[in-house]
Amino acid sequence: MLVVEDDLTIAASIAARLRAEGFTVELAHDGPAAVAAEAATGPDLVVLDVMLPGFDGLEVCRRIQARRPVPVLMLTARADETDLLVGLGVGADDYLTKPFSMRVLTARVHALLRRVERSSARPGPERIVLGDLEIDIDERRVTRAGEPAQLTPIEFDLLVHFARRPRSVQPRERLLAEVWDWDVHAGGATTRAVDSHIKALRRKLGADLIRTVHGVGYALEVPA
Repeated sequence: MLVVEDDLTIAASIAARLRAEGFTVELAHDGPAAVAAEAATGPDLVVLDVMLPGFDGLEVCRRIQARRPVPVLMLTARADETDLLVGLGVGADDYLTKPFSMRVLTARVHALLRRVERSSARPGPERIVLGDLEIDIDERRVTRAGEPAQLTPIEFDLLVHFARRPRSVQPRERLLAEVWDWDVHAGGATTRAVDSHIKALRRKLGADLIRTVHGVGYALEVPA
């Protein structure tokens, strides 16, 4: 694990809790150090604060995702939806708004790692074609009308979940449980994560692709 947090007390608390869970933890306290530490250690997951000296967590996320895909749990003191969408857009898989409990943080970390393990264990090659939407699951590539789309890991997994169930309405809670692997009854889960990623998919693949079913969830419309 790589924990990037400029508040030394918070960083030490997160590191101590993750080490108690059996993880090896490296620490970084500013943007440049975070990028260097990720390149040097190749962590399985990054816990990343948004507000950092040097350059912020959004730029850190851009740089490390450009090098290789790695799960990122972003920490933010702001719950503004625009800030969250920007974080998800640069490659963060999940976010927690400060203050948060260490129990919720470790639950999110374990869920992210389970999702990555489950994705890598799927047999390949597999390809889904729905109208002008093509998904190569083995290579994790998506095109629509021949145009490639650059999706984050969680956006890709969310799209595949929908594509395997076209037109089927997926409640937000089911998406949290099956895509994020969150225990929605354990506390700390929020459907805002689903809504934010749906907005990102619409922005990248077209607003007509995913239909909102008010009061329930979302469904993938089969493209023409």
